Amino acid sequence: MDSFALFCTAGLVFAGLYWFVYILGSAEIKGKRAVELSGGSIASEKIQDNYKQYWTFFRRPKEIEKAEKVPDFVDTFYNLVTDIYEWGWGQSFHFSPSVTGKSHRDATRLHEEMVADLIVAKPGQKILDVGCGVGGPMRAIAAHSRAKVVGITINEYQVNRARIHNKKAGIDTLCEVVCGNFLQMPFADSSFDGAYSIEATCHAPKLEDVYAEIFRVLKPGSMYVSYEWVTTEKFRAEDGEHVDIIQGIERGDALPGLRNYTDIAATARKVGFEVLKEKDLAAPPAGPWWSRLKMGKIAYWRNHIMISVLAALGVAPKGTVDVHEMLFKTADYLTRGGDKGIFSPMHMILCRKPLSPPSES
Repeated sequence: MDSFALFCTAGLVFAGLYWFVYILGSAEIKGKRAVELSGGSIASEKIQDNYKQYWTFFRRPKEIEKAEKVPDFVDTFYNLVTDIYEWGWGQSFHFSPSVTGKSHRDATRLHEEMVADLIVAKPGQKILDVGCGVGGPMRAIAAHSRAKVVGITINEYQVNRARIHNKKAGIDTLCEVVCGNFLQMPFADSSFDGAYSIEATCHAPKLEDVYAEIFRVLKPGSMYVSYEWVTTEKFRAEDGEHVDIIQGIERGDALPGLRNYTDIAATARKVGFEVLKEKDLAAPPAGPWWSRLKMGKIAYWRNHIMISVLAALGVAPKGTVDVHEMLFKTADYLTRGGDKGIFSPMHMILCRKPLSPPSES
């Protein structure tokens, strides 16, 4: 009887581990499994060193305000987090308002499709995705509009992941991915029929620089929409808790500094855009975008145990546990920012490039 009980227990443990690692898989239809976690383009034995390097940027805050430092800073971050994001969150590295009666996946898709509708993307047009990640939004927008979407990301590993996903989804003829810096894009002037950025330009040290580049590559009369990370009207710089929350978000998301919501439209106008619409999509009556983070706390501990075990066994690279813990702490700061209403990841601005440049008086 004891042998039988031992056999059954061992079988249950094995079955549980198999489900935990192979069946549970990822948040995005098994595109990335726990046993496949890596450090992107970083060699596995150097992940922990690169994680420490990432934190040195914050010990020299002036360094991450320099445009020439941004590529290394952001590239290091996304090498560290891309696989964990895919596995634990999905292919769309952004938030969306919760929608009653809709799953997180459906709410995300609707949030992305709205981008295509706002810029009136049409079949045959060429649309720019500024900071495309692994291409989740790109695929949704291309499928919804049938326009060709060209994405740019600083991270070479994300380029490869996006191309794999594009081909797997059967939409690679409409989706192209380029590795490059959105502060110096390798595209000709006036070459795109529309553009969008979803929670991406927050990585720019100066918003004016990336907006000016987007303005340059758009055709006259074309539209651009962005979902921006901002502090809201409720943020108080003299409130220590508010400052701690915002700085926690900045440290955990590779941000040189969050902007205030009042800066967005002013910057767009400064580079030449006409501002057609501006709205905080996180404001009531929108459902809380951070609800998924709150509900994910149990999943975090489950995943953290899994990563810790895999790291101890040498399956997951050394340093992965540290990165996962950093992201969990960041999720807490994001949740607190949402609860207090001092932070929004979806301050929407819709702009148009004028048909003709303003006349000089």
